[in-house]
Amino acid sequence: MAIIKKDKPAKAPGRRVLVVEDDAVLGLALEAALLDAGAGQVVIATRMADAMAQLDKLRPDALVLDVHLADRNDGWAIAELATLLGSRRPRIAFSTGSPDEIPRAVKEMGCVFEKPYDPAQLADVLLNQKKTALIARLKGALR
Repeated sequence: MAIIKKDKPAKAPGRRVLVVEDDAVLGLALEAALLDAGAGQVVIATRMADAMAQLDKLRPDALVLDVHLADRNDGWAIAELATLLGSRRPRIAFSTGSPDEIPRAVKEMGCVFEKPYDPAQLADVLLNQKKTALIARLKGALR
């Protein structure tokens, strides 16, 4: 399926979000919630190949990744690749019906939302809440 692009005047201009989701209804709900939360541009990819093609082209500020896509069962591979592209790591939210199947190291890359969830809550966490600093994450891991 083709990638759908939508732009809306942003509350925080320049925030680009790549949504990788094979459920069309959820993808559109996420798009609406992200635009309402201040995203400047939302791109939806429904397959892994589409998502990979968009990573370098879009250079997203944030990613929403369905962990279990129809064509691949490791949506977190996109997160791993995104952290290698460029010096600025995007904020990441994982979307899954099986959070226990996500490797611990991957979970530490972003927030995990178990389906069903409220797209507005995901958008708020992804775009409007402060990032946890590296030192704070390390302290939390040592506890």
